[in-house]
Amino acid sequence: MATTAGREGILVGVDPEEQSLPALAWAADEAVRRGLGLRMVLSVPPSRDTWHGDAEPHRTARCARGRNALATAAEAVRALQPGVPVTTELLDGVPASVLCREAAHARLVVLGSRWLGRWEEAFGTGSVVMPVSARARCPVVVVREPEHTSEDEPFLVVGVDGSEESSAAVAFAFAEARLRGVAVRAVRVRPRPLAGLGDAPGEEEQERVPAGFLEPWLRKYPELDVTRGVLRGHPVERLSRASARALAVVVGRRGRGGRAGTRLGSVAHGLLRRAECPVIVVPGSGR
Repeated sequence: MATTAGREGILVGVDPEEQSLPALAWAADEAVRRGLGLRMVLSVPPSRDTWHGDAEPHRTARCARGRNALATAAEAVRALQPGVPVTTELLDGVPASVLCREAAHARLVVLGSRWLGRWEEAFGTGSVVMPVSARARCPVVVVREPEHTSEDEPFLVVGVDGSEESSAAVAFAFAEARLRGVAVRAVRVRPRPLAGLGDAPGEEEQERVPAGFLEPWLRKYPELDVTRGVLRGHPVERLSRASARALAVVVGRRGRGGRAGTRLGSVAHGLLRRAECPVIVVPGSGR
């Protein structure tokens, strides 16, 4: 397979404090599948205190730790996938802003999930996962949990709701499933009906509603095994449950404006915290 290195490959955000081996492994495997190189980036933010004389030595030490972290991450990837071209870059700036800027030149961004359960990850100045997932111009893969590769029939889950953002997620999921040779489970989640106002949908509705929306991709990828269904409940809860045995769960980015969490959309935001497999957040065509 021909392999492409450089800026149009897969961008990997490297954490200077904690290596995410599942994220590195995911990125390395995806690079092989797509015939791309990995560009591993670590950014050093400006010092908050420029008045003290030790600011420059402190920054020098942080840069040294960053270079060591990049070298360690590159070595881990080469051990996993020796044939994948790897480049490393130490950059200046706030990590989330740098990664969003560099994502303009990437096919995918891959991140680990340190601090995802903390308030600071959504709103703190040092947060990375939420703002990058909310703002990057390409799909962002957050590897919170490893893929479930032990299934007899491996599959990807994709959230479907008929929106433009959902359409982008479906397009990505079907292309990724063909790349991997796995099945797709397309899931639409609807609220539970209020008491006395109707029952859960029957089998006919479970098949009919998603099928119409999926028709273009069913025609484009006739070789894929696609399961379609409507579930009742909260989207985050039901998609998290569906992710328990999946290779990954794919969702569209729904939010508009505001903080990272609101720009991301409530479903993607919740899945980043609760899904039991990697989460792939796909921006719509408007980005």
